[in-house]
Amino acid sequence: MDSVRGLRWSRGLRPGAPGSRATRLELFYDLVFVFAFIQVTTLTADTPTPRGLVQCLVVLALLWWAWTGFAVLGNVVRTDQGVLPFLAFATVAAAFVFALAMPRAFRDLPGGLPGPLVFAVCYFLVRAVQVAVFGWLARGERELRRRFLFVIGRGLPVGALILAAALLPQRLAGEQEQIGLRLGLWVAAVAVEYGAALALGGSGWTVLSAGHWAERHALIVLVALGETIIALGLGAGFVVELPLTWPVIVAATLGVAVVAGFWWAYFDTLALAVEQALHRTRDQRARAVLARDAYTYLHLPLIAGPILFALGLKRLIHEATEPATSAGSVLPGFDLLVLHGGVALYLLALVALGWRVLRVLRWPTVAGLALLAVLVPVAARVPELVALGLLTVVVLTVTVVQTLMDARLRGQVRDVAWAEQLAAEAEQTDWRGRHM
Repeated sequence: MDSVRGLRWSRGLRPGAPGSRATRLELFYDLVFVFAFIQVTTLTADTPTPRGLVQCLVVLALLWWAWTGFAVLGNVVRTDQGVLPFLAFATVAAAFVFALAMPRAFRDLPGGLPGPLVFAVCYFLVRAVQVAVFGWLARGERELRRRFLFVIGRGLPVGALILAAALLPQRLAGEQEQIGLRLGLWVAAVAVEYGAALALGGSGWTVLSAGHWAERHALIVLVALGETIIALGLGAGFVVELPLTWPVIVAATLGVAVVAGFWWAYFDTLALAVEQALHRTRDQRARAVLARDAYTYLHLPLIAGPILFALGLKRLIHEATEPATSAGSVLPGFDLLVLHGGVALYLLALVALGWRVLRVLRWPTVAGLALLAVLVPVAARVPELVALGLLTVVVLTVTVVQTLMDARLRGQVRDVAWAEQLAAEAEQTDWRGRHM
């Protein structure tokens, strides 16, 4: 709170508070990212190659960093008060165009505006607006001004790389060379963005409300899980009236089971435990480092895992609707990679999160990762629905065993969360009774 007291607040901006929660306007932000996550899978579905997968991960990393800027801003100021809603609408519009341009981010297709340039300019605009708001807040406080100058210094090479990625490859004759160079420049931009944040060591971060920070990240995890549910419908091609078959129903049921396992593995205990640990961390610098590591960095694979799984599921279900596809066909190598890789990435993030925050190694989940690796050769030889069934059994088994192993921790964490919820409801009821 001390770092916020030093800010010069105007009538157009209102400060956040340690007990603030996510606002409806921030949920409006997330609607754009629902569409953006769909576009990430669209970008890769048409290029099922290792380079296409790298492109998917690079775009997702940039998208995540843009979303993080909204989360940081909403933690310091009330985004639904004063002038910020109007600024937010303009920024969200730029983010939406950024998402629209994703399928053309690396390849300038004929007709219309140049996709790579639109993609780069819109991303730059989103980040520039976020930085400008922080610059306005930091104008009256020396330490915050120093941090702001560091952010500007980091933004210069990132901006140069972004514009170079959009413009320089056009001078090359070969299309594949253009895509490769563009991808390399974007990878460099991602490295600068994420590496500079690590170099700050927590000094450039402020987490005013631990509850808001945890809630915002929990909501975006739900958005990523929702991407898998959307893939179940869009991947089956119902919008173009492809047949609804038993393989589609079986695959959809198994996909929902995997997503349910994802939800339970994160939300039942671990998300509550991490939030409570963040609340207990009183030192501002230590809290900022914990928030950066546990949420900004380790929640990125929690987002990427379901999106990769959704990509593989979308392709699998689409193949299941094709009349020419044999019921006993095996998974193509790329689909096998993203399905198993997505689940493995999600489980690995849960292990890393438990170790970073709770200093607990989640052995059932580690065993599940090993089992996934062992099953890859098997899944490559059996029918695709059988492979998806084996993957579902692994996810559900790991989730159940991990929950049983965490019984003591689960009881403690959920008791605290329940007591907090009851206390908050009682306080709100009392206030409303006296003032309304």
